[in-house]
Amino acid sequence: MAKSLTEMAVEIAAAQASHAKMSPEEIDKFLEVTFQRLKEMKENEEGKVEKVPSQVTPEVDPFKSVQRNKVICLECGQEFRQLTNAHLKSHGLTAKEYRKKWGLPARYPLVAKALVAKRRKLAKERGLGERLKKAREEKRASK
Repeated sequence: MAKSLTEMAVEIAAAQASHAKMSPEEIDKFLEVTFQRLKEMKENEEGKVEKVPSQVTPEVDPFKSVQRNKVICLECGQEFRQLTNAHLKSHGLTAKEYRKKWGLPARYPLVAKALVAKRRKLAKERGLGERLKKAREEKRASK
């Protein structure tokens, strides 16, 4: 007997929750979105529905999606410290396409502000800026 959409959605959500730390609200949202996608896929397979592009509205203002300790994905609403290429790929997007879709500038960060500050501090402690400057000067001198 074939599995119902609900059973499939629960299996997918359980697998995702076993690999990623998710709050009960995130699991609920993920389950809801997964069920909707499965339902749409089934209807498309059966030819019941014409694919009409839907205008998705994000739960958060795109410019407020990058916060102190988290970044909220505007596609699925999940929270991360950094939106990775792998996650964006699961939505069929690159970082460039994601920024364009949501009207963000090309250099807009997809990393939590606290993580950026931590990386900046480590880079300064290690003298990476000075090393880069020195390497560039040496490269120019060798030409």
